[in-house]
Amino acid sequence: MAQQNLFIGSLAYATTDDTLKAHFEQIGAVASARVITDRDSGRSKGFGFVEFVSESDNQKAVDQLDGKELDGRAISVGLARPKEDRPRRDSGDRGGNGGGSFRQRSW
Repeated sequence: MAQQNLFIGSLAYATTDDTLKAHFEQIGAVASARVITDRDSGRSKGFGFVEFVSESDNQKAVDQLDGKELDGRAISVGLARPKEDRPRRDSGDRGGNGGGSFRQRSW
């Protein structure tokens, strides 16, 4: 069974993987800490995931860090839901005129 991650919401845009990891290490040893970023701009999306070495630290982190401040913002901490198998979005026709804002003239 996969290790249970924590979902961390309401992160400041200045929060990095390293500052997130350091904040959660006050609870226990952190296996990984990831701030999710936009693929195109590289800017934080305002949420991330933390995985502890010991899964017993998850509930402790939720109890002690939910609503606490990190980088000037009160963060939300909860157990992450398992990733759902979602159908991939294809880049095909989405109806209308192909989804673009440019409309081909027909004259």
